[in-house]
Amino acid sequence: MIVTFTANPSLDRTVALPGPLERGEVQRAVSVSQESGGKGVNVSRALVASGLESVAVLPGADSDPVLAGLRESAVPFVSLPIGEPLRTNVALTEPGGVTTKINEPGPLLDENQQEALIKLLLESSRGASWVVMAGSLPPGFPADFYATAAQRLRSSADGAAPRIAVDSSGQPLAAALTGGAAGMPDLLKPNAEELAELAAAAGFAPATADELEADPAAAAAAAAAVVRTGVGAVLATLGSKGAVLVTAEGAWLATHPPVAAVSTVGAGDSALAGYLLAHGQGAAPADCLRQAVAHGAAAASLPGSTVPAVHQTTPDAVTITALRKD
Repeated sequence: MIVTFTANPSLDRTVALPGPLERGEVQRAVSVSQESGGKGVNVSRALVASGLESVAVLPGADSDPVLAGLRESAVPFVSLPIGEPLRTNVALTEPGGVTTKINEPGPLLDENQQEALIKLLLESSRGASWVVMAGSLPPGFPADFYATAAQRLRSSADGAAPRIAVDSSGQPLAAALTGGAAGMPDLLKPNAEELAELAAAAGFAPATADELEADPAAAAAAAAAVVRTGVGAVLATLGSKGAVLVTAEGAWLATHPPVAAVSTVGAGDSALAGYLLAHGQGAAPADCLRQAVAHGAAAASLPGSTVPAVHQTTPDAVTITALRKD
């Protein structure tokens, strides 16, 4: 079983435009769709779509539209009522897949609610193979919340502790590496911009996201610098350029033939789900990367925040190249 933890879930509304976004003008949408979202929620949705057992842990009243959407999609979840509605995020998609996102901050949760969420996560994670902690943190949360949660997951585990994956950005992502050995993730899933920030903090020569996307060897070297801090593995998604995976044992690049991009919303979350799906089947690291890129490409070809099932992916089309780590 894979447990996902989304501290700041959302109702994701996607508005498809007939042409490029025109600031200050009136435009009519081609279509509007909505899904229960937030990074961890998206991972659970993708896993369940492929027949895997996953439970989403999140805040929210039982009647909240986000939880109602999960119920309609048959995605198992456990939730903490918080007395406030969850946020709504809006994505504007243009032909060709260019996406503009407007994300609300989310409800304010006090210290007692934060503690209750961690306890709910601990209870729900007994026997889990992976715990995915993903997305932004709501207002009022300490930046090191994920590191603290990882420490407590490992200290409270009866027997083998679950592996821990973190997919966030900004301070919560950087602080996920400050919890010492007990709080260090087994897997990080940054994009190119996040990888550049993490690598710079790890002492790697400064590089921009564009430079890392254009040079897979540089992306692998940046990810290797992060792995040397104690992270088990880094799965760095590079948009249409594919993804790199770096562990202590090796580094690989995976690329997929171009797809007709419809919406990039949730593509990175689907990539993480693909990696976990393959890992659960005992696949080698390079093949976990292969399925990650196949999932991400499939997600980009689907409308809104739709996530693909494994039968909609094309892992045989993915090319794997071994890279140097330094």
